[in-house]
Amino acid sequence: MLVTTSICAASRASIFTSLHERTHKYTFKTPALSKEFTTNSYSRLLRDAGYKTGYVGKFGVGMEKGEKDKMFSEIQEINRNPFFKKQPDGSLRHETELCGDWAEGFLERSKNEPFCLAVSFNAAHAEDGDKVNHFPWPKAVDGMYDDVDIAYPDLHREEVFESQPEFLQKSLNRERYFWRWDTKEKYQHNMKAYLRMISGIDGVVGRVMSKLKSLKLDDNTIVIFTGDNGYYAAKRGFAGKWSHYEESLKVPLVIYDPRNKTKGQVSDEICLNIDLPATMLNYAGVKIPAQYQGKSLVKVIEGKTSNWRKDSFHEHLMNHNPIPKWEGVRNENFVYANYFQQDPPFEFLHDLKKDPQQLTNLAKNPEYAKVLEKLRSRSLALRKSYGKEYSLENFPNVGKRKPKKK
Repeated sequence: MLVTTSICAASRASIFTSLHERTHKYTFKTPALSKEFTTNSYSRLLRDAGYKTGYVGKFGVGMEKGEKDKMFSEIQEINRNPFFKKQPDGSLRHETELCGDWAEGFLERSKNEPFCLAVSFNAAHAEDGDKVNHFPWPKAVDGMYDDVDIAYPDLHREEVFESQPEFLQKSLNRERYFWRWDTKEKYQHNMKAYLRMISGIDGVVGRVMSKLKSLKLDDNTIVIFTGDNGYYAAKRGFAGKWSHYEESLKVPLVIYDPRNKTKGQVSDEICLNIDLPATMLNYAGVKIPAQYQGKSLVKVIEGKTSNWRKDSFHEHLMNHNPIPKWEGVRNENFVYANYFQQDPPFEFLHDLKKDPQQLTNLAKNPEYAKVLEKLRSRSLALRKSYGKEYSLENFPNVGKRKPKKK
């Protein structure tokens, strides 16, 4: 699956609303997500249709007053900072495991009625304030991966980083690289910790699946597994996400429907995070709002995709100088990205068939001039269809961070 904006705040807003960032206008440092959009969120519509809706873990989207309670019958926000939470008996329990505890309780309380539960892990997000132990893992996976040596990814090569334009070399992608991945010792320590966090998620997902089975709900519950943005993890000499490369935009997507007899199939269709709300409503028999920009994935699962999308629009509009803004379009053959606030604007064009690692920028190659113009025009057309052109007036922000007191 691809995210339309590769940052958690905007992507989660898109997952709630089935709208692009340009339309819902929510990311870090912006006003709350408008009631105009939360009223048509998948959870609000499911709740209005008689479903008991639950949410546990990281929320990450500002809402207007009272909107969360209209969207969810029960909600338990559990955040990191720190990942380990002190319990009444004085012990410490990891956020991932607390999400599992609450999820199991919700399933028990909801076993006799239709339900929709979102289990939203903070893991494997880094603990950004801790520059030594970025990825605290649950105790259940202590020692995992201690006996292996993890090689740097192929795209970690110095010449790959040096091929980037200066504004990306000096971006937050590079700054955070030095927090986590710049030495072999750091890479081993942090990558093993990162993988332990993911294995901790796997364990809790297993617990929730086992709970469904023990409650005899496993043959009538659809499970969707995905993430809200990609992650560089030292590839291209970067950390984080935010930019236009595949590592940033791609996330896993598994949809398990126990009624589906054709299991284990894989689709290459272009699926987006904004498709998830329509998919859930489709499965539940709830009308999909005309406002939605995503499409139900049920047809993809059924193999009926003759009129499926051929390309997708992506962007990153957050007002934060270390993260360059960009917009662009991706299809099965090419990726086009325009970092429009550079002076002059800087364009990328990658041929995904001939160069799947996106090592060569073809934007100034005369042989690709027609392709560039076609994708540039397509990107502008999609941008216009999803909202106003970018400007500070159309995308208001709450302002710069106040300087810390000495």
